Amino acid sequence: ILGFSTPPGRLSMMAFILNALTCALGLLYFIRRGKQCLDFTVTVHFFHLLGCWIYNSHFPSTLTWWLVHIVCTALMAAIGEYLCMRIELREIPLSSAPKSNV
Repeated sequence: ILGFSTPPGRLSMMAFILNALTCALGLLYFIRRGKQCLDFTVTVHFFHLLGCWIYNSHFPSTLTWWLVHIVCTALMAAIGEYLCMRIELREIPLSSAPKSNV
């Protein structure tokens, strides 16, 4: 069903890309570590590959399927890592005021 020539194929590809973007937000909220984003992204897409293989009873062999998933893996990892690094690199607030009144 994935392909550039038909509207349902383009819609499916856009759904995969939007899913990668929302999963990048999931990496921000659940993982919160820039170094672990690639690991979790590859793990999620590997389980998706296994699920597709079991569901269809054959290994995915179309070029468009692989291209879409490689692009989605790269997007999810890059955007997730960027978002996590922004959180990690925030300044730690330091105040000179005393913590308690004695």
